[in-house]
Amino acid sequence: QVQLVESGGGLVQAGGSLRLSCAASGRTSSSYAMGWFRQAPGKERELVAAISGSGGTAYYTDSVKGRFTISRDNPKNTVYLQMNSLKPEDTAVYYCAARTHSNIGSYATLVSAYTSWGQGTQVTVSS
Repeated sequence: QVQLVESGGGLVQAGGSLRLSCAASGRTSSSYAMGWFRQAPGKERELVAAISGSGGTAYYTDSVKGRFTISRDNPKNTVYLQMNSLKPEDTAVYYCAARTHSNIGSYATLVSAYTSWGQGTQVTVSS
């Protein structure tokens, strides 16, 4: 079982930047692919970005391509989400999640593909 704790959320103006961190503990391993999801009020939780266990492969949803960057530091058991050029529509609670596969895989966009979740961190982008 992996325990995940997110940090780095906050209030930022449109066009600004934030970096989210996800610290993992417990049975951590570089073989775990990781994902960042977000959920806005009244909307379903959606995958924003995912990264393979080695960090060599990343996936981004279309709306954040070119603005967000996912990375990981396996010796520190930490995954990051650098968010630049933020827009009001990026406002949501952001969650990190781990799945027991090293590859991102075909099902990486599914909430059900992940076995461990953090508590979430609020990101609010003002216009």
